[in-house]
Amino acid sequence: MKHREFIITGTKINNEEKNIYIKNGKLVDILPKNQLPDSVLKIEKKGIVLPALIDIHTHLRDPGQEYKEDIISGLKAAAAGGFSHVFTMANTDPVNDTASVTRYIIEKAKKHFPYGPHIYPIAALTKGLKGKELAPLQELKEAGCIAASNDGIPVKNNELFRRAVEYASNANLLVLDHCEDPDLAKDTCINEGEIGDRLGLKGQPTVAEAIQVARDILLSSYLDIPIHLCHISCEQSVELIYWAKQKGIKITAETCPHYLVWDESILEDYNTNAKVNPPLRTKNDVEAIRQAVREKIIDVIATDHAPHAQFEKEVPFALAPNGISGLDTALCLLFELVSTNVLSIEDIIRCMHKRPIEIFSLDIHGIEKDYPANFIIFDTHLQWIVDDTTMISKGKNTPCFGQKLKGKVTANFCKGNLIYEFKDMRPIFYD
Repeated sequence: MKHREFIITGTKINNEEKNIYIKNGKLVDILPKNQLPDSVLKIEKKGIVLPALIDIHTHLRDPGQEYKEDIISGLKAAAAGGFSHVFTMANTDPVNDTASVTRYIIEKAKKHFPYGPHIYPIAALTKGLKGKELAPLQELKEAGCIAASNDGIPVKNNELFRRAVEYASNANLLVLDHCEDPDLAKDTCINEGEIGDRLGLKGQPTVAEAIQVARDILLSSYLDIPIHLCHISCEQSVELIYWAKQKGIKITAETCPHYLVWDESILEDYNTNAKVNPPLRTKNDVEAIRQAVREKIIDVIATDHAPHAQFEKEVPFALAPNGISGLDTALCLLFELVSTNVLSIEDIIRCMHKRPIEIFSLDIHGIEKDYPANFIIFDTHLQWIVDDTTMISKGKNTPCFGQKLKGKVTANFCKGNLIYEFKDMRPIFYD
C-alpha cells in the first residue's frame, strides 16, 4: 500500500512511545508522542519498532518444487515474519547455475512484490551442485546473484573448493559453505550420542561439521579471501571460529533459530519436523551457540527456511527430508529468548539486520532519518497458535506446530511502503 505521506502512531522505540513520520518512502522524523502534524494521514499501530529483518539463507523451492513452496508463498511468509529482504538458495530444479534461472527468480519476485520483500538469489557454486565443475559465476553475478554456495552438498574436493573461492572472489561473490564432511556425515539423521543410540538412529558427530569449519578457516587465511560458514550448530565449531577471529581471519558465520531454541531431546518421539542438517545438538551445544551470538562470534541468525510437504515428513524418521519451515516463526522464537534474557533485542538487530548489511555490502537502511524506511512493528503481547491457518508458508514442518507463540509482526514497511499488516487477527498483503 503506497501512501505519499503518513505518520505511524502508538509505536515504541527504546521503550518510549513515538510517532514515525514517512514522506515519499523516506523516514523524515521520529516525533514525540504528543507531536502530530494536523494535515498528515495517521496510521495507528501498537508494538515495538525494529529494523526490517534480512534472511541470508532461505529455500523457496521455485522453480521446480512449487508444491513445497514458491516465490509468492515464500515471500508472503517472509513479509509476515518481518523480513524485507531474503537470499534464496540454489537447490531449485533446475539448479540456479544459469543466468536464465536467476532472471526467472528475480523477475517473478518483482512482478508479484514490486515494493518488497525483495529477493537476492544465491548462485550454485558448481554446475548442478555436483561438486565436479565450477558454475559460470561471473555470468550469474551479472544476472543478479548476491553470493555463491553449493548449498547442502559440500564440495569435498579441496582443490576444487579452493579454486571456487578464488573464482567467486574475482566475480565479487562471497562463498557460503555448508560445513559437513560428507563421509563422516553419510547416512546420518540425528546427533551422535546417547539419544541417537537409544532411538536406533545413526548419528552425525560434531566433528563432521568442525572439520569442514577448520578447512574453510585455513583456506580463508591462506587465500586472504572471506568465506561465510552456514548454520553453525556445535561448540567445537564455535571454538574454531573464535580462534579464527582472534587471528584476524576473514571468516563470518551464521546460526539458526532452531539451534538456539531446541536441542536433540525434542527428537525423543521421532519428531520428523525437528529433523534438520546439521542435526539438533546437545544442551551444551545450544548454550555455546547462544553465548557465541551474545559475544559476536557468530555474526548472523538466518532461518535456513526449508519447507516440505506434509506427506514428505510423515515417513520413518531416517527417510524424512531435513528441514524446518522458519520464516513465519523465527522472530517469535527469538523473542522468547529475549523475554528470558538469553538474548537481547540488540543481538537480534545486529544478527538479522546490521551484520547482513555489512557482510554483503547492501544498500539497505532501517530506521534512519532521510533514508528509505525498512522497518517492522512487532506486538510482543499478541498470542497465536501455529497451525495450518496461521502459517503463511506452504511448509508447515516446524517443531512448534500446534503450539501457542507470543509476539506477532503487525506491520512491515519496505522502503516506506506498507507491504503487510496483521489486522483484525488476519494477514493482509499489499502489492
